[in-house]
Amino acid sequence: MTFFDRLFRSARTAPPGDALYRAIVAEARSPDWYLAGAVPDTVDGRFDAVALGLALVLLRLEREGEGQRQFSADLTERFIADMDGSLRELGIGDPTVGKQVGKMVSALGGRLGAYRDALAGGEALEIALARNLYRGAPVDPAAVDWAGRRVRALAARIDAVPLDALVGGRL
Repeated sequence: MTFFDRLFRSARTAPPGDALYRAIVAEARSPDWYLAGAVPDTVDGRFDAVALGLALVLLRLEREGEGQRQFSADLTERFIADMDGSLRELGIGDPTVGKQVGKMVSALGGRLGAYRDALAGGEALEIALARNLYRGAPVDPAAVDWAGRRVRALAARIDAVPLDALVGGRL
């Protein structure tokens, strides 16, 4: 989709990936992440929860092959637009929004690699979660264990959903 297509698209048309992105955000907002999982209920903690869910979905789409490359890009663009809007709502001005969004996209890329390796058995998932979801802060091991179980269950659920249903927003 070109810039002009997006510019003149009807306001009633949701951007590609919107339904799935909203489902990812809904999962990330589940109180269980912040209570049982002890994810900090902060801007950073909420970002990390969304990035985790988005990474799991992008990994599934990656396994689907080249046919999902554009949809993955659309979904990532939806994430970028959300992060941009969220930063502006927090009062961050134009000169720094781009840099902050760039850092967030870079962080998402790092998490993709970490979670890809961890879920493939490259390192313990709990180590990747401690480094990324909790940013290395001290956290109760029971919470990290809970998060590890939740991530494995969520990844399995995402993998089990038929592709058309996933693209349509079902996790």
